[in-house]
Amino acid sequence: MLERDGTDVLRDAQCRATAGTWHSEYDGKDLNAASQVDIDHIVPLANAWRSGADAWSTAKRRDFANDLTNPQLIAVSATSDRAKGDQIPAQWKPPLRGFWCTYARAWTDVKHRYGLAVTAPEKTALAEMLDTCPEPQHS
Repeated sequence: MLERDGTDVLRDAQCRATAGTWHSEYDGKDLNAASQVDIDHIVPLANAWRSGADAWSTAKRRDFANDLTNPQLIAVSATSDRAKGDQIPAQWKPPLRGFWCTYARAWTDVKHRYGLAVTAPEKTALAEMLDTCPEPQHS
């Protein structure tokens, strides 16, 4: 993840990312040390559990937690990730309003792809965030 989402990533002898440049889409911060970066689950694991993952097999839960193919994992500033915790969009939205559309689309995609339930407050907040998406251009 740190390699995928960063540029000029440097590794130590144990192959751990130590430095590079990462841009946190949640708050717009540019980060230069791996210690400033957290890997966030767009849909937090605790929320997924409450939304239906509790009925999944161990293998499916592991696949969800480590999904690099879909928009589930993102490198962001540690401060923004910790502020988010396991909250739903009704409780926390990315501070950078310009990322709301992308975040809401990713959240919706992950919930749909994995068949996870969406609460009424979640749906209301997602609709508000999706309203920030640019209108499609028609020719």
